[in-house]
Amino acid sequence: MSSENQTILIEGWIARLKTGDDQARKELINCACERLTRLSRKMLRGFHRVKRWETTDDVVQNALMRLYRTLADVQPATAVEFYRLAATNIRRELLDLAKHYYGPQGLGANYASVDGDAKQQPALVERAPATSAEDDGRLEAWAKFHEQVEQLSDEDKEVFDLLWYQQLPQSEAAQLLNISERTVKRRWASARLKLHEALGGQSPES
Repeated sequence: MSSENQTILIEGWIARLKTGDDQARKELINCACERLTRLSRKMLRGFHRVKRWETTDDVVQNALMRLYRTLADVQPATAVEFYRLAATNIRRELLDLAKHYYGPQGLGANYASVDGDAKQQPALVERAPATSAEDDGRLEAWAKFHEQVEQLSDEDKEVFDLLWYQQLPQSEAAQLLNISERTVKRRWASARLKLHEALGGQSPES
């Protein structure tokens, strides 16, 4: 399906959502599923230890439930707002998972699976040392990364959301935002430069 047709469908569902049509909310969730799956796979690469406890399907399911509940209270006005709302929910889900498992009292911070899936083989779980400085540093880097994204200007952030979180082509982002592709490139470069400076040149994916 072309991006233009996808946008028309999404904005049609948004219009129905405003009338209280719960089926439209379900259609929006179905539409978000594929994108959230791709995004969760991408971001879980930066949460290696969370992957010991949660699969991509787990993360997507939880994020979709978050999004479903959010849409009951927050009604996006455009397809762009919907995409960004979906990205926000997957980001919060991943960060909450990391904190849940690797906070000071987290399950993953205090236990390590010996063989196989710890969920399926609880007998093969043993006490492990607290999180290493490297692991804690990585989690801190991810948290700081997302916090700095929130500090971007609205214009830079909406482009960053579409290109990084939603992994849209620059041409499609330009069409959705009704701006030139040159403007998208400029805002993308601006956002990346600001994040590079704020993070001291370090990326949590590195």
